[in-house]
Amino acid sequence: MTPMHFSFSSAFILGLMGLTFHRTHLLSALLCLEGMMLSLFIALSLWTLQFGTTNFSSAPMLLLAFSACEASTGLALLVATTRTHGTDRLQNLNLLQC
Repeated sequence: MTPMHFSFSSAFILGLMGLTFHRTHLLSALLCLEGMMLSLFIALSLWTLQFGTTNFSSAPMLLLAFSACEASTGLALLVATTRTHGTDRLQNLNLLQC
């Protein structure tokens, strides 16, 4: 495994571990998701540049568009839960009480 592949896979794994183990606030979960998407975007961009294929050249832009939609939806949910519950702690969110 090259150092470049190791750095992108470790960045993705660190984001996944942060999402798994540090689930106290919704904002920290959203930041971990954005870190994972950023590492996927950079890895996919370098992958298409490395192989020089034009078939997959639109894939990084499509991933970036989905990442922007995910970020805007997450921020809208963050604002909505902060307004209704008063905090962004994930322990206070219960679907049975809504």
